[in-house]
Formats: sequence, C-alpha cells, structure tokens
Amino acid sequence: MVNVLPLQTLPVLRQLSHDQFFSGEVIAQRLNCSRGTVHNAIRAAQDAGFSVHAVHGRGYRLTAPVSWLDADRLHHEFDQRGIQLKYVDQIPSTNAWMLDWAARDPPERAAHRALVCAEWQSKGRGRRGRDWHTDLGGGLMFSFLWRSTRPAAQLSGLSLAVGVALVEGLREFGLAGAQVKWPNDIQIAGAKLAGVLIELASDKLASDVLAPSTAVIGVGINVSGGEALSQRVGQPVTDLSAHLSSPLGYVDRNDLLLRLVSTLDAALTLFEREGFASFHAAWHACHAHQARPVSLQIGQGELITGVALGVDAQGALQVETANGVQTFHSGEVSLRAVSP
Repeated sequence: MVNVLPLQTLPVLRQLSHDQFFSGEVIAQRLNCSRGTVHNAIRAAQDAGFSVHAVHGRGYRLTAPVSWLDADRLHHEFDQRGIQLKYVDQIPSTNAWMLDWAARDPPERAAHRALVCAEWQSKGRGRRGRDWHTDLGGGLMFSFLWRSTRPAAQLSGLSLAVGVALVEGLREFGLAGAQVKWPNDIQIAGAKLAGVLIELASDKLASDVLAPSTAVIGVGINVSGGEALSQRVGQPVTDLSAHLSSPLGYVDRNDLLLRLVSTLDAALTLFEREGFASFHAAWHACHAHQARPVSLQIGQGELITGVALGVDAQGALQVETANGVQTFHSGEVSLRAVSP
C-alpha cells in the first residue's frame, strides 16, 4: 500500500481524459513541471491501484472515467448550508484529522458542523482497529464533525441512526437495494458497500459525564473497484458503479457527497432532538438480517447462532438463541447471515 503520493500526482491525473491521449510533454506544459515529474506521478498512481493506459508515442489516457472531487463546487455548496468544509488531496485518515482539529479548536469558538473529505486516504480506519481499503478515485471518504448538546452517555444508537441516514441518502440517489448490517455497515445483497466509524472527540470537559459531546462520524463508500477489494479483504465487497447506471458513464462523487451529507445532517438534527427512538422503526425496515438466522463470533472465538430480532431502544442487537433472547452491544461481535 502506498502511504504518500507525490505532490503532483493528483494534478497530473486531473489532466487526463478517458476518451483521448495526452502526452507527457503537454501535461508538463500545462502544469509547468518536468516530463519526469509527470512520469513519476503516473507511476505512483499505478502503484496505488489507479489504472492509466500508457502508450509509447501517444501518451496517457484513463482506462475508465473518473469523477474527481470539485473543491470549488463543494465549498460553495457547503458554505450555503453553514457547514465548514476542509478539502485535501491526500490525508492519512479523515477521522484522525478531524479528531485533531476538534481537539485544537475549543467548542466555544469552533464550528458546530464541519466536514473533511479527501481524494486519497492512505491509512483509513474501520471498526475494531481494522484498515479501510479503497483505491485512488474508487471511493468516497469523509468525516463529519457534529457537536451535540447531549452527553456521551445519551449517544446510544447514534451509529445506527447514521446508518439509516446513509441508506436513505443512497436510496434517494437511486440505490434501492441498500440495507444496514448491524452495527454500522451498509450492504447490498450481502456484500459490503460502506462502513461507518464514530469516535468521540475529547476536550477539557471530558471528565464531566453531563458535558456536551463532540462526535466525529467517518464514512467510507466504495464507488468503484469492488471486485478487486473483495479479493484483497477476503469478503464480499460491492460498489455503487455495479448497481447504478449513469448517462455520464460514472458515479458523480460530488453529487453523492452532497446527497449523503444532506441526509446525515438532517438525521443528526432529529437525533439531537429525539435520540434513537425516532430511527428505531426505520432501522428495522432496512435491516438486512431482520428475522433471519445469523451466527455471531464473539470475543476470542465463541460462536452463537440464532435469529436476529432487531435492536433494543439503545441500539443493542437482540438474538433469539437456544438459551433465550440474548443482547449484544457494538464492538463485541462479528455478524454473518447463515442459511435457515
């Protein structure tokens, strides 16, 4: 895995087209750099899993259309919504960056809602210390900072509410088959499409259990390249491009980001007012394993089987087992559907 891309990599790639070749000389002239810089940028992109068609004497061409994030458009759109945006070409982790930003910017003078997004995330994080994998140009990674008046103890079910918001946003975007997998994955037909990682930012009031809280909500969505990711991570993975058709020939990630942040922002406003109770029924309606046989891998390998009954008022999973109904909390289990 490439951890850092050369500075000119993304500017070079943005000069390329899917339907015609551009020589290294032309690109170098446009960017006022050397042809060697262009060559090195292309090589780094290929090492990061990005596909570029290179032909001696003709130059470079994208093997497939790519929707690059449009920083100017996004700044304009989010400014109108009162959301502070930080866009970067590459970053180790959007969640880590946002947590650091929240720690440095005291709540009394910081934005209530802020967003960081990046084209390339080299050290993306998932739940329970796992890595989040995506290829350059193939995913949408962003972290949303939300300052709540609720103390941390009252944020039970937040990750499930976020899952409902993302499913609703994806369905509005045209993805009718999106479902939630407890506790915080989005999937289609059993294959993982997106993941959510929620972390609480600490501040000087952290010792006060009744103090307001700050949540950083990290979201990673596979836009393309799902088949390759399946081979890399060893589990079924899918992407939006496999399920959506577009006259453009690709999924516009700017449109996708604007849609998802819109539904997420509205959901957080509702959660602030009413908590998880307002999402409880909606979560069950889009639960991929509702009333289905499941197996749960717990702790150091204990396997429990049963039927998923849904979640309780706090968002804990309830499973009907041979020993009666048992309750499981986020972070304890790995969930897989099994045949009846």
